[in-house]
Amino acid sequence: MSHLSADKTKLLARVRRLAGQMAAIEKAINEDAGCATILHQVAGVRGAVSGLMDELIEDHVREHVAHPKLSAAARAEGAEELIAAIRRYAK
Repeated sequence: MSHLSADKTKLLARVRRLAGQMAAIEKAINEDAGCATILHQVAGVRGAVSGLMDELIEDHVREHVAHPKLSAAARAEGAEELIAAIRRYAK
């Protein structure tokens, strides 16, 4: 995924924010925070993961499915990879 190098900083920032959100959830649980607080934190993580997934899907489509220099076989492979990832994510 060398093509991700251009967006690497942005993607890593998203991952670090997710790690921070997960640490905040762990802390809230350890400190017996209220259920509503923890539920809101978890909802935030879910949204953040979805945003990360959206960016990765978009990049994959542009580079491995829709790129004009790809062969038909490479497009088909890229599409199959994307389908498999979306199926796994949707479970």
